[in-house]
Amino acid sequence: MTLETRTVTESEYPDWLRAVSTGFLQPPTPSDEEIAARRPGADLSRTLGAFDGGRCVATYRTFEQQLTVVGGATVPSNAVTNVAVTPTHRRRGLLGRLMTADLAVAKERGDVVASLISAEYPIYGRYGFGPATWTTEWEVDLPRTGLDRRRAYAPEGGRIDLVDPADVRVLGPQLHARRTAGRPGKVSRNERWWQLGTGAVTVPSQPWKEPFYAVYRTADGRVEGLLTYDCEDHWGRAKQPQHLAQVRDLITVTPAAERALWHHVCSIDWVSALRTGHRAPDDLLPRLLPDPRAATVRTQADFLWVRVLDVVRALEARTYDVSATLVLEVHDGLGLSSGRYRLEASEQGAHCTRTTEAADLTLDVRELGALYLGDESALRLVELGTLEEHREGAARTAERVFRTPRRPWCPDVF
Repeated sequence: MTLETRTVTESEYPDWLRAVSTGFLQPPTPSDEEIAARRPGADLSRTLGAFDGGRCVATYRTFEQQLTVVGGATVPSNAVTNVAVTPTHRRRGLLGRLMTADLAVAKERGDVVASLISAEYPIYGRYGFGPATWTTEWEVDLPRTGLDRRRAYAPEGGRIDLVDPADVRVLGPQLHARRTAGRPGKVSRNERWWQLGTGAVTVPSQPWKEPFYAVYRTADGRVEGLLTYDCEDHWGRAKQPQHLAQVRDLITVTPAAERALWHHVCSIDWVSALRTGHRAPDDLLPRLLPDPRAATVRTQADFLWVRVLDVVRALEARTYDVSATLVLEVHDGLGLSSGRYRLEASEQGAHCTRTTEAADLTLDVRELGALYLGDESALRLVELGTLEEHREGAARTAERVFRTPRRPWCPDVF
């Protein structure tokens, strides 16, 4: 029987959701409550499935996203999620069919890049995605930090207040918009994200536990930081509290707010250990502690993957700290971004055009995705054999052109 790939109809959504659950090794039959809770988050025009005899056996969904690039501008991104293939139908090219068709539609729609969080490393490079940001989670032994946990850190008259979920739905989007402009790799959060994050909308398969929300206010009352965390009960042998705090989210717009909120969560009575959640690999936290060795790395891994769909718009959208000209030969197995491009970068802006000039560097579109937000090293790619230098010194120039002083970071799973 022929396998059919297409968008999903309203009546097929429950079967599509069953296939998602099956692919992610979750209980396969969704309840009516689960279907009702998750249906508003799916745009059926961007929800794809593969069908075998009327049964959904592979799933794929995208949604509109804005990706912050170097310099603070945003570009439209085709955010890919819910990718799953039923075990009985693996290795039949279903993901390739779904993704190839979708990326072509995304480029036609005007998306500059596509983005995803990769559960498995080997899958997405062949479709042109490259790892553009990394994430680190630390676990902190709080008694060892050397912090004075008896008094709060609140510089220049600032203060920390606990707030309610309704407050977060107002303050959170405002803070996130301000913070997003300062860090490449951040992605947009829609209203549903904030509803899910504050319990206004719940999903039966994801039990809701209300966290604590703390904001940092300056002396004149401006909110400059928001911390979301919860705690797990742990009791020692002598029935002494040794609780674990888990940070879910931390948004700050100033270093003072970041320091104050970290100090707050590291100083809570009964809490002896802290897990930081997804943070940038060059996060301030370990160095904020008198003894940085109190923080040990629990996880360090690639996180946000980027696939460039429109080379010209992508390279012109970001900023550059040096003036240089590079001619890039980009190979793209899907044919969406192939070509030779002349990039003229400067501190005043960038101009990118197609060209017939001799190439300085040749690279696959997946390497362009890895370089795009400033995290990857062009010199390292040359040594790895995935970037070819045709003009002596061109890779060193690319190193100066693309790299950023602080590493890009995406805190959001999607």
